[in-house]
Amino acid sequence: MLTKSVILLACLVMVSVAQADDSAKSKQIEDKFKLADKNGDGQLTLEEAKAGMPRVAKGFDKIDVDKKGYVTVDQIKAMAN
Repeated sequence: MLTKSVILLACLVMVSVAQADDSAKSKQIEDKFKLADKNGDGQLTLEEAKAGMPRVAKGFDKIDVDKKGYVTVDQIKAMAN
């Protein structure tokens, strides 16, 4: 029979692993965004997304909820979660 301490420790380990995965995913998105953002303005247009982040380009209209014609790295991260 597992003790409460063992179960709690296992839960903490799983949370830590999930946070590390989220952090790695976030870093990967940021790195790809920087490469795709050719003019470095912090805004990815559909054309930039098509060239550098094709998955973002496919869902561009869903990510660009304000219909500004660009998406930010924070918007992409929010949709990735």
